Amino acid sequence: MSSFDLTEFKVIAAMDIAAAVKSGAKSVVLRQGAVITPSARDAAASAGIDLSTSTVPPAAASSSTASPANSAKWEALLNSPEAKKIKDEICAVGKKLWHRSYVDGNGGNISYRLTDEAVLCTPTLVSKSDLKPEDMSLVDLDGNQLAGGRPRTSEILLHLEIYKSVPEAKGVVHCHPPHATAYAITGRVPPTCIIPEFEVFVGRVAVSPYETPGTRKFAETVIPFAKNHNTILLANHGIVCWADTVTHAEWYAEVLETYCWTLMIASQLGSPITMIPPDKASALLDIKQKLGIPDARHGLKECQLCDMPDPAGAIAIPPHPGSGGRSDAASADDVDAIVRSVTDAVMAALDSRPKT
Repeated sequence: MSSFDLTEFKVIAAMDIAAAVKSGAKSVVLRQGAVITPSARDAAASAGIDLSTSTVPPAAASSSTASPANSAKWEALLNSPEAKKIKDEICAVGKKLWHRSYVDGNGGNISYRLTDEAVLCTPTLVSKSDLKPEDMSLVDLDGNQLAGGRPRTSEILLHLEIYKSVPEAKGVVHCHPPHATAYAITGRVPPTCIIPEFEVFVGRVAVSPYETPGTRKFAETVIPFAKNHNTILLANHGIVCWADTVTHAEWYAEVLETYCWTLMIASQLGSPITMIPPDKASALLDIKQKLGIPDARHGLKECQLCDMPDPAGAIAIPPHPGSGGRSDAASADDVDAIVRSVTDAVMAALDSRPKT
């Protein structure tokens, strides 16, 4: 096959180019006005695939998902009362993310699984503060856009892998809160058994390996963690949270960010962090299990809940000795030594002055 037809799609992702490469195609034909994601352009350039635009208007293109009957079906779902309610919720969550500085520019994305076949999501290249209900897109579980005037987010594949891995997941939020992202870019996870609210709603988080955002490999990095963690740190990128609603997923982002921020502040005080005793932590996990919130520690013995190994420096960089982290005895000795040293230097300087 020398040419691969992608005229049925409004948005071209890296996975579409990969399908063309697998078929042995040397060129890809796109519909007029198709949006090509950056990862798709990179994949095409890497594989030596030529991209060309069809001379046939998009309305004339036909496929099983883009047939008039199916198009009408998806448009009806996109404009249904249920979808309208979710669109409003997504817009509200987008504004919360932006006002809290969890996203900047056009960063972050939000989605909601409307049916077993269709997912409502935010568009690409739109600030979360500026979202409007009519901006939303509808995609299938392979990432193909079914309806909506704007191209879907380029990172929808990340959301879809979570939906496929976790039947309970209905809403997914991806964002870049600064303090949580600081952990993600250092490969560290915040320790557990410190603050009750974090234990109940989030708990132990995972760190997924880095891959280029928007690619299928990037999306697949969360598969090993999504079932047992509702919040995942994305290495060198940000975080992703899932829940039964979009609002609850955003709550988990808030809980994680505040927790990471609090730990960083506490680490500067020069005193050890007080841990919740294992028997009390067990009671918190019981509450969590009753709420149906996943945690990798469910089923562990009480003595194992708070002693799972953390990476070195899990809270933050240890305080500098000058910040108050030394003992009182050492502090007193240091002060005496400094006083003697300064006194000796002053006296030596006085003795060396010319005599008058």
